[in-house]
Amino acid sequence: MQTRGAIVRQAPGKYEVVDLEVDDPRDGEVQVKLVASGLCHSDDHVATGDLPVGVYPFAGGHEGAGIVTKAGSNTKGLKEGDHVVFSFLPSCGHCRWCASGMQNLCDLGATLLAGSRWADPTDFRLKLADGGAPVGQMCGISTFVETTTVAVESAVKVPDDIPLEVACLVGCGVGTGWGSAVNAAEVAPGHTVIVMGIGGIGINAVQGAAHAGASNVIAVDPVAFKREKAQELGATHAVETMDEASELAKQFTNGQGADSAIVTVGVTKPEHVAQAFSAIRKAGTCVVTGLGNITDVGLPIAISELTLFQKRLQGAMFGQSNPNWDILRQLQLYREGVLKLDELVTKTYALDDIQQGYQDMHDGKNIRGVIRY
Repeated sequence: MQTRGAIVRQAPGKYEVVDLEVDDPRDGEVQVKLVASGLCHSDDHVATGDLPVGVYPFAGGHEGAGIVTKAGSNTKGLKEGDHVVFSFLPSCGHCRWCASGMQNLCDLGATLLAGSRWADPTDFRLKLADGGAPVGQMCGISTFVETTTVAVESAVKVPDDIPLEVACLVGCGVGTGWGSAVNAAEVAPGHTVIVMGIGGIGINAVQGAAHAGASNVIAVDPVAFKREKAQELGATHAVETMDEASELAKQFTNGQGADSAIVTVGVTKPEHVAQAFSAIRKAGTCVVTGLGNITDVGLPIAISELTLFQKRLQGAMFGQSNPNWDILRQLQLYREGVLKLDELVTKTYALDDIQQGYQDMHDGKNIRGVIRY
């Protein structure tokens, strides 16, 4: 069938909306009509070239929710009419990582940026309507497409009563940020936590740290609007710079430093990690969640500080979440009024206004922009 979607033809490049052809679902696949998609910074990294992909044109979007319109065979219970949230990290359920409770590291994730189906680099579900050239799918899903065909490993059925306009956010930003605090940083009651960078990920690290019982949650961002938003969603303090945050953390801990610092800067650079690492106490944890240019190598930290102060440098992919459980758990917290989702959406856009949405993100105007279909 014909649909529309936002693609980049090259990198660096910009998203443009074009007509596409989408295949019907095959074995183990479903077709989904999107209701909403978050405008995550990772898709902007694809446009800038910070995240190289396997094929161009490439249809972006990896944080979305919608309604199943067609189902192939062997769809693990998913059927037409089901409401689903996409997990940008697929989960096969039986590789070493899934079987040991680390679904976020599923082996299927190795081909997320290839654009093709998991098992065949020549197999695509999207193509240009005007010429038939194959179009890659971001994370195998492409939520910047009105109707998309995906593997069932990427779709989580959710309750029908939860609005998909905000449920889409738990497919990436919420779980990544919340899990960075709860899972990766292992925030505990009484802790002092620094969250560096308050965008769609950092705001949820703030929520996660607050939920975990941190006494002091220090949000760091140069944009006043983002600092204000952080305090509305759980930050006890909000400052412009890491120097201010480090000093505050020392005041709260008798000079020791923060128990953890979580790096969620939109374009993360080595010096950001070094600043966070310096701000934590002995045996503290520095969690690196943000992405930058993936070719960047090296961190300006002292090996002696890592060793002698027994500090921990911890990466976090999707906040160390298990999507088949954590997506539903977070939606239940939302239903109970504990986890804030509506408050994360700063502005909604039509698909044709996607480039404006990303401009607003760069201008510091949005916590999270959302495309409404």
